[in-house]
Amino acid sequence: MRAAELDSEALAAEIDQRIRALPAPTTQSVRRVRRAYSEQLRTAPGEAVAAVALALVNRQRWVAYELLYHHPAGLACLGVAEVERLGQGMDHWGSVDAFGCNVSGPAWRQGNLPDAVIRGWAASPDRWWRRAALVSTVPLNLRSRGGTGDTGRTLDICGRLAADRDDMVVKALSWALRGLVVWDPDGVRSFLDARGDVLAARVRREVRNKLETGRKQASHHATGPT
Repeated sequence: MRAAELDSEALAAEIDQRIRALPAPTTQSVRRVRRAYSEQLRTAPGEAVAAVALALVNRQRWVAYELLYHHPAGLACLGVAEVERLGQGMDHWGSVDAFGCNVSGPAWRQGNLPDAVIRGWAASPDRWWRRAALVSTVPLNLRSRGGTGDTGRTLDICGRLAADRDDMVVKALSWALRGLVVWDPDGVRSFLDARGDVLAARVRREVRNKLETGRKQASHHATGPT
């Protein structure tokens, strides 16, 4: 499929209508729709898929993110402007985490986003962009997301948000540090020791549990945002 053959607005509307027509939408049923369109778009240029995602994002946000992530060239054509447009309107931890894991984190890892952009998000007055900065470190370290470990960039962003007490940011900080444990436990331990008087108690507890037991919590009853 050539870019000229693809009407991004029309296709985004079609995807949205297909999802809205599901009798009892679930994550699984919506993802089946997304997979069908991913297959349809497999040979389309990355720029065309990015255009569809941008047209879809305000209607079916995480579906737009997954269309990009699962396309062979979808992320490669994104620049800073496109990534930030895809993140506009995030207002829930679920949308932020989908953005960070499927779009901004992989784009950063691939070199499409400079470190300064993520640092800028970490300084944002918007809690969701600060959370996005931290979640963007997860694909640097999570093997299932292609991560190979990145102590420097992970701890740089974590250090910038170590004193943040917004609950959504605190939870993401714990997640980011726990994601690095598998690659650099000594680096994470040193970070905890150096920042012990600044970090929230939750972060210290969960990350030390991960270091000592391999799990987030001793009883491992995790619910809600990570």
